[in-house]
Amino acid sequence: MESLTIHAIGLVIVVKLVLNPVFCLSKCDFPAIFNFGDSNSDTGGLSAAFGQAPPPNGETFFHIPAGRFSDGRLLIDFISERLGLPYLSPYLDSMGSNFSHGANFATAGSTIRPQNTTMSQSGYSPISLDVQFVQYSDFQRRSQIIRKQGFFQNLLPEEDSFSRALYTFDIGQNDLTAGYKLNMSTEQVKAYVPDLLGQFSNIIKYIYAQGGRSFWIHNTGPVGCLPYVMDRFLVTAAQIDKYGCASPFNDVAQYFNLRLKETVVQLRKELPLAAITYVDVYAVKYYLISHANKLGFEDPFLACCGHGGKYNYNRFNKCGGKKVVNGKEIILAKSCRNPSVRINWDGTHFTEAANKWIFDRIVDGSFSDPPFPLNFACRRMDH
Repeated sequence: MESLTIHAIGLVIVVKLVLNPVFCLSKCDFPAIFNFGDSNSDTGGLSAAFGQAPPPNGETFFHIPAGRFSDGRLLIDFISERLGLPYLSPYLDSMGSNFSHGANFATAGSTIRPQNTTMSQSGYSPISLDVQFVQYSDFQRRSQIIRKQGFFQNLLPEEDSFSRALYTFDIGQNDLTAGYKLNMSTEQVKAYVPDLLGQFSNIIKYIYAQGGRSFWIHNTGPVGCLPYVMDRFLVTAAQIDKYGCASPFNDVAQYFNLRLKETVVQLRKELPLAAITYVDVYAVKYYLISHANKLGFEDPFLACCGHGGKYNYNRFNKCGGKKVVNGKEIILAKSCRNPSVRINWDGTHFTEAANKWIFDRIVDGSFSDPPFPLNFACRRMDH
């Protein structure tokens, strides 16, 4: 009887190995990460170009402002940690940067397609995805010229790092809100999504043409659950779903994600050597927000760092905002007492605690297509 049981257990293990091809593969050895995106993954690009994200940003983990619009680490930081790589230096930061293990081209406020406004007018970064690609392409070429000259060899990636690297993307959220800021209807915003994804697809193809092979692509989150959206666009009670999020904005995000997934499927056909992982961060973020209390978090719509209003968010007095009273500078938009129980940091971005919770759900491939863990993201389904 005992031998039969052991045989049965062995059979189950063999079946699992056959059904889950990941067990038959060796882990990827990513020597570098090249990241493209917006504030969800900006580790200091916008701060380097336009001024540091003010305190209390960075207070939880870095204990000083660290270029991130959060109290601590972002998803891209946890990705770097899991792959055993240093945190990514922003491409635009000339101070103390080390690019030997990759570079971050993301900037807060970035969009896929260029905006016809200045940053002071709309808040959107001029460093859209096409510019980020130009920066990457220039970095790839010039880093190798400089290495061959014998300069900064320890601070720049080796030549084969570009083909072996993981290319990460988290962008598109700002493209959706940009339309609403121009008073477009939900249908009008949806109408330009195919153009957005056409431009996004081109960037993936350009990187592939320059040797990139492993792509890890986050879809966009539930923008209708962000305090800044609900405050900025005067959401009506009829538009609020049972969990407190604004349905029209989430509908647009889901439409974008549906079309993004279709784009990824098409890219796999056109780029046969590419391993492209689509990661459903929308589902994870929405679950976190809709089950906040059960998961140990407080009100998911109340910003930790802010000043006044229903959501502790005021777009004219954002996190770290100051005011001079009787010649003395006073910080009005301060941090909450315990960011570790908050999901929303400043009305727009997530806290480190929320980012860590989200990362822990996506790292094993549970929300990925194909369902490979992060450290197997160089593998394709046909392997």
